[in-house]
Amino acid sequence: MDRQKALLIFGTALAAATLLSWFLYANTVAPKTETQVRVVVAAHDMPLGTMLRSADIKLLSYPESGIPKGAILESKGALNHVLLFPITTNEPVIASKLSSLTGTEGISATIEPGYRAVSVAITDVSGVAGLIQPNSRVDVLFTRTGTVDEASTSIILQNVKVLSTGHFLAAGQTADARAPKSPVVTLLLTPPDAQKLELAKNQGRIGLSLRNPLDPSQAEGSGPLTADALDPTLQDRIAKARRRGAGKDLPDPKVWERLAKAPAKEEKPSVVVDVYHGDKHVQEAFK
Repeated sequence: MDRQKALLIFGTALAAATLLSWFLYANTVAPKTETQVRVVVAAHDMPLGTMLRSADIKLLSYPESGIPKGAILESKGALNHVLLFPITTNEPVIASKLSSLTGTEGISATIEPGYRAVSVAITDVSGVAGLIQPNSRVDVLFTRTGTVDEASTSIILQNVKVLSTGHFLAAGQTADARAPKSPVVTLLLTPPDAQKLELAKNQGRIGLSLRNPLDPSQAEGSGPLTADALDPTLQDRIAKARRRGAGKDLPDPKVWERLAKAPAKEEKPSVVVDVYHGDKHVQEAFK
């Protein structure tokens, strides 16, 4: 074998060995680089019912094999749609978690089938000082105002889901951020319960009591709570006030209320007799 042919064989063998070594290294030792794809993710934590704006989403690179099914790849596919589920920061936005409609129409998609959304105006006191949040569970309290005989409080709805919280402007107010706004809570109710709540809103005051979402218990047979529970002697004092006012024209029940709160005047005896027993002196009264 001549020298030129030997060098050719040696060179071919060296190239083959080098190629084989590189192939084995690339598949066993060297880190694999995977194609990255830009995916729409949440820019911050957002609750159910949030309408996505530009500031709510961003693009983040994900490995192609790690992209969730249904992930949105372009911002325009998520903008102005409403979240049907809560979402956390950097979580990919999935098409199935968004309403099919854009704008305010999409918010109605968050209402569960067979239910209705009803809003209730609250205060910091009746709204549990701001502790009520979307997806909280509450009981609805109805207080009938009036005189002592008429006033009562009842639990009219139990274990109700809160759809959203927010504020509304009163009639005549502007949209100025400095203008006072009234807090409201939107509840998810069946149609009969929605009717009951709407009636209660127009007959007295509504309050909410926050409950543990894992507690399904129901308060059975409690009935309306009246002023007697606050002051067991109240009715007796009202009866005495009425007896003291016998024969008088007192048609207004509030007069009885004032009489009940006023201390009863001590009746003076008609005759007082001094009695002496030795060095002891006592007085006896006779009417």
